[in-house]
Amino acid sequence: MDENLILKIIEIQKSTKLDFILHLASNTFFLENVVISKSLTPVNHPTNRGGVYFSDTFVFKIKTTVSDLSLAPLLSQSMLGPNPDFQDLEITTKAKIDNSLKNVKLFGHLTNSMQSSSLIELNMNIIRIKLE
Repeated sequence: MDENLILKIIEIQKSTKLDFILHLASNTFFLENVVISKSLTPVNHPTNRGGVYFSDTFVFKIKTTVSDLSLAPLLSQSMLGPNPDFQDLEITTKAKIDNSLKNVKLFGHLTNSMQSSSLIELNMNIIRIKLE
């Protein structure tokens, strides 16, 4: 994973509002209050966890909210638990990188979600990033 590119997106977010869109099951959902951060994981060295997924000593996370509650029934298809594998979630944005506007694709695994009467909060681990 390109850690420098993710750090660049975090830095851009400090001065520029980026519009993030989640693409799931042929639908698009606008993400609000997107926070990308780097945090430590509870492992001492990179490892496969339960043979299901890989965990490094750190992870980049996305915490965001979605006002469109039609996303809720689609989430059970994405999480580990109801499913034997994580589904890769695609999030897109556009950012000015190296003096030109680039399409950025972030791919993540949904780690948990919480729903209220007006919004859904999502927490994801970023697994890769792609610049186009």
